[in-house]
Amino acid sequence: MERHITDFLYLISIVVFIFGMKGLSSPATARKGNLTAAAGMGLAILIALFSPAEGSFDNHIWIIAGMVVGSAIGLVSAKRVAMTKMPEMVSLFNGLGGATAMLIGFIELKNYQPAVISTVKSLLSNGEAANLMNGEVFSSIFALIIGAVSFSGSLIAWGKLNGSLRDNIKLPAPQIVNLVTLTAIIALSVMIMNGEEMNFALLLILTVLGLFYGVAFVSPIGGGDMPVVISLLNSFTGVGAAVAGLIYGNNIMIIGGILVGASGTILTVLMCEAMNRSLISVIIGGLGSSGSSSGSDREEVVKEATPADLAIQLKYSERVVIVPGYGLAVAQAQHVCHELEQSLEAEGVDVKYAIHPVAGRMPGHMNVLLAESDVDYDKLMELEPANDAFNNTDVVLVIGANDVVNPAAKTDTGSPIYGMPILDVEQAKNVIVFKRSMSTGYAGIQNPLFFGERTKMLFGDAKASLGKLKEELNNA
Repeated sequence: MERHITDFLYLISIVVFIFGMKGLSSPATARKGNLTAAAGMGLAILIALFSPAEGSFDNHIWIIAGMVVGSAIGLVSAKRVAMTKMPEMVSLFNGLGGATAMLIGFIELKNYQPAVISTVKSLLSNGEAANLMNGEVFSSIFALIIGAVSFSGSLIAWGKLNGSLRDNIKLPAPQIVNLVTLTAIIALSVMIMNGEEMNFALLLILTVLGLFYGVAFVSPIGGGDMPVVISLLNSFTGVGAAVAGLIYGNNIMIIGGILVGASGTILTVLMCEAMNRSLISVIIGGLGSSGSSSGSDREEVVKEATPADLAIQLKYSERVVIVPGYGLAVAQAQHVCHELEQSLEAEGVDVKYAIHPVAGRMPGHMNVLLAESDVDYDKLMELEPANDAFNNTDVVLVIGANDVVNPAAKTDTGSPIYGMPILDVEQAKNVIVFKRSMSTGYAGIQNPLFFGERTKMLFGDAKASLGKLKEELNNA
């Protein structure tokens, strides 16, 4: 009877969690959906605490203490992390989820040996050799590998996002290294499952190889492709959680892990389509390796704009499109940008935002940033509608974006971003680029858009520049 009640409560928490996930599909309901999903997961945790599995130890004090410490760290860190650092925090949190799956798999495999030996001795009567090839061992090995890859890969992604590992790690022949490592992981897994008892040395080697593969397949990937990597690692962690649920027979872990893994996989596919990449190339570490840009030998001339002149131009425009990028987030200029949008609309100007799928440092980064400043979601245009609208746009304001508007992606076969769909802002009548300097973007290549016939540069901090522009517009 108690088991039925537990299953029923788990079902309720799963339904609540699914409704929360559904709410995340729209920015208008994302906050409510996030809280709903958290409530469902909180209910599942309480059920697990008060309905422990058979044979478990009475270790509630340790569990609750760990929850209190972890919650405190998460609460403090989340409040102190700026929006520009949010992708790094997501990578770290995702890595911790992978580490959990890795430790679960490792401990279950390490403690499996005594049970196997006693079971084998009691069941074997015909002298055949025993092995560990069963569902529990397979699930534990899978959780160990997936968790290890997610953990180490997320740490490398975190290092790349904050710039400390951007060019520091360079593995020779990364595709070959990845394939050899994968082959070794599969071979070791088969050896462990075909063994008569658990080999602790092989288990340690398998764990190290899993951690190394996470480093090996993330390290060659260019910074411009980080959104794809983050969503892929997120799906890995979800799969790891689902497999851990299979080990313990916990339905909420299975369902929750499947949902996270499936949504991460779907997002990864969408990101690959947006980047015009192959998912296989992500797995073997082939992104961002197209080579260096061929560049141009002719002298390029940059035309500068002033806030006063730009204010007049904007005041008499009919349509203006704003393209936000990571520079907007760094300058914390989203609120001033929204105020400029409101000032333009007061002048009768139609203002929209063009959002590239991989703008920023993680999927949806710009959407979250603009939602924080209360920008109406209906004003946000995705890649294709935005490209259709640029021909009829008077002014495009590119604020802190670089690689997602780089025409080299279409024309320079030697560019690392060649083939990536971009926002065709050069099709607009006028393009104004907000930048601190002429430095390259995250992909490390120069942007020929900056030297275009219709392009002018407005140098300086994005927040300060937008503030001056708004002031000039109000006084015009």
